[in-house]
Amino acid sequence: MAGLRIWPRTAALAVVLASGVAHGAGGVCERIVITGNPDYPPLLWVNPDDPGRLVGAAVELLEKALEPAGIHVDALNVGGWSQAQQEVRSGRVDVLAGAFLTPERLGEMDYVYPPFMEIPSVVFVRRGEAFPYSGWDDLRSRRGVSLSGSSFGAAFDTYAADHLELRSVPGIEQAFSLLLDGQVDYLIHERHQGLALAAQRNVLDQLDILEGSLINEQLHYGISHHSACNSPTLRAALARGLYDLVRQGEPRRLLERYRDLWAGQFAPVPEAEPPLE
Repeated sequence: MAGLRIWPRTAALAVVLASGVAHGAGGVCERIVITGNPDYPPLLWVNPDDPGRLVGAAVELLEKALEPAGIHVDALNVGGWSQAQQEVRSGRVDVLAGAFLTPERLGEMDYVYPPFMEIPSVVFVRRGEAFPYSGWDDLRSRRGVSLSGSSFGAAFDTYAADHLELRSVPGIEQAFSLLLDGQVDYLIHERHQGLALAAQRNVLDQLDILEGSLINEQLHYGISHHSACNSPTLRAALARGLYDLVRQGEPRRLLERYRDLWAGQFAPVPEAEPPLE
């Protein structure tokens, strides 16, 4: 690809990216390169046996969707969530595996329909320090944190930009530290991923979920506008494959399977999750 940037972490990564525009006889890419948030279990996380690659439910679901079309999937770890979005935005990586719909991203990639999962996001607070909450207005007088590049749907993002003191940090480790040290009052993060990462870091017993704070958003795959593999044939193959898999309930089955796999690698499964209501 023109303008290919080589990550110093591994030469193998550059080799994989450089071969990403191989086409079959019909002009369709035989393989696509995907990436996403490396701290997003059980949907995505860094392969402990190969840190240059990602594994998770979002990878296998895409592989299953494209299998009938004979398209191979390479899931690469290119860095944090902001970096992953930048690599897809530039076209150096073809597909972003897991993105909420935002106006900005609509100008950068083609969203694949149907969405493959509904993701609940919540407000995490320090254990025993929940505050009265009946809606977003109750966050206005408090300090919050979220991960850089995160979106929680267009409506919340707009509200947060206009009314909230919401700090962005590059990683979940820093976000947990700010919350638990009392430098911020709340953390907004996806529920499943936040609980999994808190369990991994042994801070689950220091957190509560703010009652009534649920935000549900649809999660999509997105194909970069600048990807050499972005074609009607690829988009159709993805849409058909995902439609069948979503109807069959495959995303939910994979989510449960990879939750168990991730927990077995990194953390004990908590006996009970903090209640939503």
